[in-house]
Amino acid sequence: MMCADLVNLRETIRIFEKVGIDYLHIDVMDGEFVPNFGLGSDYIRGLRELTKIPLDIHMMVASPEYKFKWVGIQSTDTVSIHYESTTQIQRTLDWLAEFGCRRFLAINPATPIYVLEEVLDYIDGINLLMVNPGFAGQKIVPSTIKKAERLVKFLSDRGKQHIEIEVDGNITFENAKILRNIGANMFVAGTSSVFRGSIDDYSDNIRTLKQFIIK
Repeated sequence: MMCADLVNLRETIRIFEKVGIDYLHIDVMDGEFVPNFGLGSDYIRGLRELTKIPLDIHMMVASPEYKFKWVGIQSTDTVSIHYESTTQIQRTLDWLAEFGCRRFLAINPATPIYVLEEVLDYIDGINLLMVNPGFAGQKIVPSTIKKAERLVKFLSDRGKQHIEIEVDGNITFENAKILRNIGANMFVAGTSSVFRGSIDDYSDNIRTLKQFIIK
């Protein structure tokens, strides 16, 4: 939703409801963990008044364990926190469990997947960053494609195939298809696909994206 035109936000939401968007991805950025400021608590509160589409809240903030209450997390939400954002990742995931939401762990392109080993029992999904977090419009980090393949094997080897794989960053139609074939099942679509062109193009863009990712 950081890519959405605020002037046409209500109309954009109506389009998303009509075509069946599963989640609205909310990038919460604090200017500390990433060099940008993003969507805050007032925006989230206002968005909930506009729609019943559940939120996929991506917390790109330092020490997220102390900021959960700021964003008004609901049980229907999916919330991603970054492995790199806290020194107490297991405790932070425990605290997040109190909200009853789905818990995802996000990892940056340069963070190795072995860091997931000790928290697999605490998460419902992994948000695999395909770009470095903070700004829309970046190109995919090429090594993340192979990393997605390794992640699928990593989970399979540990009997954790039920853990969802979300991919975030430069999800073009073509990249979405590649990642779907690898095993990703949740796609964060921004300026590279859904938000291409004008608001009049959004419906067609979403239908095209679905054709690439639905098996």
